[in-house]
Amino acid sequence: MLVRASRPPKVAFVLPGLGAGGSEHIVSLLCNHFAAQGWAISLIVFEEPSVPSYYAYRPEVRIIRLGMKSRRRAAPAGMLAMLRRQRLLSRTLEEVRPELVVSFLTRTNILSLLAARPLGIPVIVSERNNPALQMVGPVWSRLRRMTYPRAAGLITMTQGAMDWFRATMDVKGWVIPNPVPPAALGTDHRAGGRTIGAVGRLVPQKGFDLLLDAFAPVAARIPDWTLTIWGEGPERKALEGQCARLGLTDRVSMPGVTEKPGEWIARTDIFILSSRFEGWGIVVGEAMGAGLPVISFDCQWGPAEMIEHGKSGLLVPNGDAAALGEAIASLCADEARREALGAAARERMAQFGHDQVLAQWQSVVTSLLDRHRVRAGS
Repeated sequence: MLVRASRPPKVAFVLPGLGAGGSEHIVSLLCNHFAAQGWAISLIVFEEPSVPSYYAYRPEVRIIRLGMKSRRRAAPAGMLAMLRRQRLLSRTLEEVRPELVVSFLTRTNILSLLAARPLGIPVIVSERNNPALQMVGPVWSRLRRMTYPRAAGLITMTQGAMDWFRATMDVKGWVIPNPVPPAALGTDHRAGGRTIGAVGRLVPQKGFDLLLDAFAPVAARIPDWTLTIWGEGPERKALEGQCARLGLTDRVSMPGVTEKPGEWIARTDIFILSSRFEGWGIVVGEAMGAGLPVISFDCQWGPAEMIEHGKSGLLVPNGDAAALGEAIASLCADEARREALGAAARERMAQFGHDQVLAQWQSVVTSLLDRHRVRAGS
């Protein structure tokens, strides 16, 4: 069903900030996709106005920075800050008056639902991680159980995440995977070197400590290979200290976030996902789409939905650093297998193409807009 009213749809996306993460990436794709169709698109973020966006937006997308990003606080102060953010978001929605809100990430989703409900604005919430393993705290967990059933719908990236939510609360939902950007599918990854690459925020979830533990025992067997971890985060000092203890300082680099999205692809020969858990693993899709051979922990959820083990990539038991190390050493020593896995990976990612995934989002959003307009008599 398509929105048939004469006026263009008016949709607001809500997101914590405009950094380099996977949620920020998909929001940029969606905002640009709908804006290109003449829709009135606003993007509301809690970040400060001075913070630049990592991803590019069309000039038609109105970006509203509220200047009140969430920070860790003690319980009473945290609750007051949450209420202030909710009121600020509510005032902003009242000013923008979208027909539909699309919100991303748990705490922001809850605030969006609380802020939009008195205004009668339907809200789609999207979870981008593994709800069974991502800890949001008891207060936010209770608020999620209270508010999510009021949402117009929930979108997850994996069936496992959707099943968890449906077992926990009464929600209507859709499973839509992350797309592989056209730029990744069109990239020739051939770095021409010997670089093992990993990408992600430097936090425990991403398991870069496990990756270092995996690389250390096999590094001497692959002396011409180096490991590069792109990303930034609070675990940098701990990871640098671990590198020193393992004697890997000269073999491992952590250059931070790439200046432009996806620049790491052309500098990588083998891609590793070492996450303890994932919502999907957008970097896996980007790497596979570019024809990189990929090795991943078989973590919940996402990698096994992209990688056909032994054909379009390699899966190793979740958290097994020794098995990951052996898989890395084996693949580094086998150029023919790297080429075969990379070629099959590119073919596999065609199923998660940009146009196909955005069409799924469009179907959900337009059907809910139609329903809202019918109810509103417009």
